[in-house]
Amino acid sequence: MPKNITIKLSEETALWARRKAAEENTSVSRLVGEMLEREMRLSDAYWRAFDQWKAHRPVAASAAAKRMSRSEVHERR
Repeated sequence: MPKNITIKLSEETALWARRKAAEENTSVSRLVGEMLEREMRLSDAYWRAFDQWKAHRPVAASAAAKRMSRSEVHERR
């Protein structure tokens, strides 16, 4: 169920919000709600991706020693 909240805006911001809402044929309330929901989804996606990135273990230094050298990679057979 949607919740009503009160926010304080500068006159300039309120004017911008009214104009933006009119351009999108919606109310200021709906405009602000949709902006917050979009920001929430983007933020959640960022943190999920960050957590996945942290979960990957880095390549161990010992594995690097087993790699072929530059000359071995480019050696023609």
